[in-house]
Amino acid sequence: MSSPPSHVIRLDAIIVRIRRRTTRSGVRHSVSISRFYHNGDTLKESTRFSRNDLPIIRAALDEAFTWIAGNGQLVEPQ
Repeated sequence: MSSPPSHVIRLDAIIVRIRRRTTRSGVRHSVSISRFYHNGDTLKESTRFSRNDLPIIRAALDEAFTWIAGNGQLVEPQ
């Protein structure tokens, strides 16, 4: 099981999860994006997106970048 996210951003049906981990080369962040939708009465999650999701994803990723930059990692080390 993966570690719980350090930060979660939710815009409309889009959710961005940011996980922080410490490695030998320093702190690293990973980002996952998904979308909630209803299948009947069941709430499901998908990693496939429509064209209409893209502006929301862009805004959520901008927010994720800002959060990561303020929490110790502006640029990924090479």
